[in-house]
Amino acid sequence: MKSDILVIGGGASGLMAALQAARSLSAEGRCATVTVLEKMPRPARKLMITGKGRCNFTNLKEWNDFSAHVRAGSRFVKSAWYGFSSADVCSFFEREGVPVVVERGDRAFPASHRASDIVDALVRACKGAGVRIETDAEVSSVEALPDGGGFRLSAADGRIWSCLRLILATGGLSYPSSGSSGDGFRWSQELGHSLEPVFPSLTALVPRGYKQEAAEDAALRHHIDRETPLAPLGERLCGVSLKNVSVRLLVEGTVAGTEFGDIDFTDGGIEGPVGFQLSRKAVKSMLGGSRVALVLDLKPGVPLAELSARVQALMQEVALDRRSARLGDKEKGRILLGKLMPWVLIPGFVAMHGRLSDPALIAAALKEWRFDLAGFVGYERAVVTAGGVCTQEVIAKTMASRLVPGLYFCGEILDIDSDTGGYNLQTAFSTGALAGRSAAASLSNSL
Repeated sequence: MKSDILVIGGGASGLMAALQAARSLSAEGRCATVTVLEKMPRPARKLMITGKGRCNFTNLKEWNDFSAHVRAGSRFVKSAWYGFSSADVCSFFEREGVPVVVERGDRAFPASHRASDIVDALVRACKGAGVRIETDAEVSSVEALPDGGGFRLSAADGRIWSCLRLILATGGLSYPSSGSSGDGFRWSQELGHSLEPVFPSLTALVPRGYKQEAAEDAALRHHIDRETPLAPLGERLCGVSLKNVSVRLLVEGTVAGTEFGDIDFTDGGIEGPVGFQLSRKAVKSMLGGSRVALVLDLKPGVPLAELSARVQALMQEVALDRRSARLGDKEKGRILLGKLMPWVLIPGFVAMHGRLSDPALIAAALKEWRFDLAGFVGYERAVVTAGGVCTQEVIAKTMASRLVPGLYFCGEILDIDSDTGGYNLQTAFSTGALAGRSAAASLSNSL
């Protein structure tokens, strides 16, 4: 089986790479074939579950603000972003018949809030440009032929593929049920590239005592499967969402990051926008052997002294209320806490702090609610994979390998990862578009 350009991986970056390659070749009047090899029965499986199926596919911030959310590789992806920006991605999908809406935080979604509309548009555009999409096509090995003579690929079904230009768009290790198995990392190393250490990012952080198996030895293994049953503390907190809180990340007792916004307590642990923002550094620190904690400030806009005075006043108010005259201290304490936090949060708060009676101690607990971390949820539910192919070995202006002629990279296989909010998909589209156009230009010049 032959194709002039082969793309391994039919995800966001791979489909965009194939589409832009085919369109570039067509614009040049070149008769060349572009093929996508996707191991799963359908392409873009991970894209289908992005944003809980709503698909926040890009973020419309300008580059200076956008790049602040790229945690690794921001300088590397700058050229790709300018070549196919967030605005360009929105325009592309609208031209393909997908109306776009922009929500809080400059996040762009299909107006239908159906990820399938984004996937269908990409597949339809690819087929319209003449791209051949081969599904159930699992590649088992990749070989670079001598003297820049292209590549030879072996498939699990026994087929042999050859190509002149190869684009690796295999993603990382996140959500293995979508087909991400890390094969691209192995092939990259076999072809001579080096990897930055990979680890899950944008994932749930698991406090000590939150899961049944998250005991003392959990700090030694870190990864705590999402399916691990909740402990009593987790059961009390699971399902609670907090808005407008401040969260500090402590690594060995030193502040390593601070975020303000919303968090969610889930069956995995601490998630939500703020939890995800801090998860990258938290996971990396735990893997490095450091002790890590999150400290929540439930009243970030109120100084401690002022909050203590407020708690004291509320305690007196509850004590003097005739409706609570016959209530015991436990019930009065619950009424007091109900004036300071959501009712659903009280069981978890009390479980960790006991029945506090001193206004100063209550105020301190509200300002400094500490969660020592036992571990994190792994690739089974991590949104992205941090680390990957070293970007110093890839040309930023073309996505071409500096080591192997005719080889290109795009998307999550590279050592680039970003915050939640549409940034990761945008870098996938940008690097994919650049890789596809560059591979087509290189091929066109050689024909």
